Amino acid sequence: MGIQVEFNPDLALRNISEYDEGRRTLEECIPENLEIGEIYPFLKKGQRVYWFDGEMPLCETTGNGNLSRPLASIVMIEAIHKIRSYQSEEQIVTEGLYLVKEVYDRNDPTIHFEGWNKK
Repeated sequence: MGIQVEFNPDLALRNISEYDEGRRTLEECIPENLEIGEIYPFLKKGQRVYWFDGEMPLCETTGNGNLSRPLASIVMIEAIHKIRSYQSEEQIVTEGLYLVKEVYDRNDPTIHFEGWNKK
C-alpha cells in the first residue's frame, strides 16, 4: 500500500447548482459570480498537489475527468491536506484558497491556456 496523491494542473470544481441542490458543499463549487481580485475557498476529496508558481485554469467538472474549458485564471494561495468528515465518513481532503486573476466567458472560443501554460 502506498500514499495516494493526485497532481492537478488545474482546479476543477462543480457547478454551483450542486450546492443549491444539497449535493456538494459551497467550497466544492464555483461561485456564481467570480470576481477578479477576490479570494475563494475550495475543497477537494483526496490528497491533491497544485502548482503555486503562476496562474492556472479554474474549470468546471461533472466528475470522472470531464472538464469544461477554463472559466478563469487563478493563483493558488493555500492547499492543506486534512482528515475530516466528508459525505458522512472520515476522509482525506485538500482544502485551500485561490485568487481570481481573470474571468472568461463560457462561450468565448479564445484559447487562454495550453495545458497549464497561460496564453
